[in-house]
Amino acid sequence: MDQQTKEALKHDQFVDTTKHGLEWAAEHRRSVIIAVSTLVAVIVIAVGGALVYNQRSEQASVAFGAAMAAYQAPIATPGQPVPPQIKTYPSIAERAKAASALFLAAADKYGMTPAGRNARYFAGLTYLEAGENASAETTLKQVADSWNADLASLAKLALAQLYRQTGRAPQAIEIYNQLAAKPTTTVPAGLAQLQLAELYEGQGQPDAAKKIYAQLKDKDAKGAAGMLAAQKLNPAAAAGPQQQ
Repeated sequence: MDQQTKEALKHDQFVDTTKHGLEWAAEHRRSVIIAVSTLVAVIVIAVGGALVYNQRSEQASVAFGAAMAAYQAPIATPGQPVPPQIKTYPSIAERAKAASALFLAAADKYGMTPAGRNARYFAGLTYLEAGENASAETTLKQVADSWNADLASLAKLALAQLYRQTGRAPQAIEIYNQLAAKPTTTVPAGLAQLQLAELYEGQGQPDAAKKIYAQLKDKDAKGAAGMLAAQKLNPAAAAGPQQQ
């Protein structure tokens, strides 16, 4: 085969390849356009969604801050002089009622944001302070069932306290055991065990409490929970020598 023929064949192959490529591009042009357009739309939606989320997060933080300001407002007795720009409440219960309404509004409106999730937890706490136990239990259970383990464990700890106050010790014991078995950053195992031991003491079961204290003392000798447990086991030593 001479050189001229070889060059002709190469040229024909190039033409065929190019032709097929152009045909494929023509056939799939609509699909390519749709795919690219879809990708661009997804990017635009993602960027827009991030901007909207950030904006709502800022709004949620403002709403949460307003609720927290009410929660931390001072209690003023009748006749007590108060600067005109300072908001006060006549009692802890009245302050808690005002704060719980603000926390709940923030949670309902911005529940998908971190501040909104925190607001629901604080709504439960303020319901407790206001003496609205049914609302407190419902709200804290919602938080306790959430995917955020740290916040859920705090809600469970508050629920256990509610159960103790309302004479439902078995339910509180169950929660403390759950928290001790699956500790989190916000509720370490030692904290749950100390609360459980105190519950047993309040129920007139000192032996059960001492058993927990002894376990904590041995397991966490240098930690806060272990040192508190040691003090509970030997309060005289913790008090120090009596001064004459």
